Amino acid sequence: MEEPTRTLSAAVREHLRQLCLREFPCGTGSWNKSRFLPQTWRTWRELTPREEEAASPGEETREALLDLVRSPHSPWALLEGSSKEDHFLRELAIQNPLRLKDTFFYSYFKSLRMVNKHVSLVDKDLLKFTKLEELILSANRIKEIDAVNLPPTLKVLELYGNEVTSMECLCARPPPCLQHLGLGHNKLLGPLESLYVTADHWPTLVSLDLGFNNLTDLQSLIASLSTLQHLRLLVLQGNPLALVPYYRGFTIDSLSRLCVLDDITVSPNEKHLFRDLGHSGDLLPREAQFVVTIGNVRGVPDTSVLDPEPGPQGPFITYSYYVTYDFVEDEEDEGKKYGGVLAEIVSPSLIMEQLGEEFPEEVIGEAEGSLESGLTTQTQSGELEEESLVSGGSAPLPRLTDSAEELAKLRPLTDPRLCPSPGTVLFSTVRKPWAEVIPCNYEMQHTLKDLVPLKAFLLAGTTVTVVEEKVLSWPAGLPLVDASLSARKGKGEKNKKDKKGTDLNGGKEAAKDQKGSKKKKELPKDLQQDQPILRVLGSGAVVLEPLLVGEPLVSTVCNFGVIRTLESDRLTFLRDSKKPKKAKKETGKSKTKPGASEKRKSVFSMYEGDYQPEPLTVEVQIQLNQCRSAEEAIRALSL
Repeated sequence: MEEPTRTLSAAVREHLRQLCLREFPCGTGSWNKSRFLPQTWRTWRELTPREEEAASPGEETREALLDLVRSPHSPWALLEGSSKEDHFLRELAIQNPLRLKDTFFYSYFKSLRMVNKHVSLVDKDLLKFTKLEELILSANRIKEIDAVNLPPTLKVLELYGNEVTSMECLCARPPPCLQHLGLGHNKLLGPLESLYVTADHWPTLVSLDLGFNNLTDLQSLIASLSTLQHLRLLVLQGNPLALVPYYRGFTIDSLSRLCVLDDITVSPNEKHLFRDLGHSGDLLPREAQFVVTIGNVRGVPDTSVLDPEPGPQGPFITYSYYVTYDFVEDEEDEGKKYGGVLAEIVSPSLIMEQLGEEFPEEVIGEAEGSLESGLTTQTQSGELEEESLVSGGSAPLPRLTDSAEELAKLRPLTDPRLCPSPGTVLFSTVRKPWAEVIPCNYEMQHTLKDLVPLKAFLLAGTTVTVVEEKVLSWPAGLPLVDASLSARKGKGEKNKKDKKGTDLNGGKEAAKDQKGSKKKKELPKDLQQDQPILRVLGSGAVVLEPLLVGEPLVSTVCNFGVIRTLESDRLTFLRDSKKPKKAKKETGKSKTKPGASEKRKSVFSMYEGDYQPEPLTVEVQIQLNQCRSAEEAIRALSL
């Protein structure tokens, strides 16, 4: 149901009624009737000689009435933030209420401020204000204005926060002396808007605010603005066109008379740095570039310590951790054909290689053999190929699968937080094994050509999620079980043999190679893997609106709270405390010094008594690329 139309003149009348200019303590009445008697009665009384009489007990003095409207503690005081015109009218209604007639109002007002009054139509009654110079109609519901109804005396017109979709309606007969036009936070869209900001329509314009609209064609808009000879202040931030790397430099060089751009003074140094950049406007790419960096993840619980030891027939369990975030999808985004799935895959076998001694060596050997099972591809040099499922305008991320079906099979998105929002693609860091501090070392450049959806995405922000991936692997057949058992039985003897017959440096590596070759001969090379089990450890939003208002960088540490438990941390501590002792035994060094076990117990008791686990956090940076000189912009163009 459409809301009823409310005219500007109706809003003015309602505002005057709320000022109560004809009610106590203003206007005329029993509280001040002796001061405003009819002229004939006053004249007759003055001609009659009499003693001076005291004021009527029911009347108030002028000073007392003025105190009632001036005191902030008075029930008749105006609301905080009322305009100076409102205060003047209230005092005038006490001192000389007979002047408050329609003709006075229309000739008195030079500034009319109707903010958030639900005005949707500027009617012709506005022309009755013969001296109006400033008209502020912000935060209303105005979609268009008939410029014929605007007084020709206007110098300031503000329409912030309305629903204006085009400036064409203002150009029918614009006020000839207008100096400031504010159209920020509206819905201006399309390349044709540049036709309505020329000197033909606004010959005396000094200040123009078009911020936070949906303008995208920077080159055409600047070409039109260059005809405004008196333009000194310009606001364009918040528009998609302000996201291109060369925005500020190109605008400054093209509008040489500009003094302030986006509330920042244009310095002589800036003019020098961006000199002659305006001549390359048609060659500059109309796209925005972002660099997303994800650093360290802290506070991740080590879930593997809670799992039982694997039996001869499995399951062999591996854990990996990664971070996801969503980013806007461009028109040519390749992610569309994959349904917005995660950007890359890392085989669990590579995770085992990184885990080292935390998993049984026979399991690692099996995982190494799985590289030949078709899940990964190798070049002639033996290095893994890296591909990407991300947009065509984005830098590649490593991926170890070749088909969308294989990717979907390995990465089932079961949690809604692992699904991208509409119009975005979900990106992922490389899977990493557990550590106290997990370094993601992730950097991705996003290049976007469709700037209007990009603005909407920045206003909404992105969602960062920390995910735990659990993979269960099983032997493919019974021979694998027998081989596993034999490998375990012979493990100690092989170690002893290696210690006696090899030296600590070169001999140890040769023993490992020999051991690995024997194991590959004895064990089948296939492990049957279940579908990964995904668990969201933490998820939260990152605000990106500062990038839209001129900030070049958003850097934050997402804090998802404490998710570690005392039980898992105790087991992790005990497991890690045994590793140095094991290493010393393998290298043939002396046994643990006396009192070392007691020392470990003491450390653990202190750790348990003052248990303060670290919260789950992830470091995130999103940077908007900006050119710092004309040379940098032209160099980027050549690349």
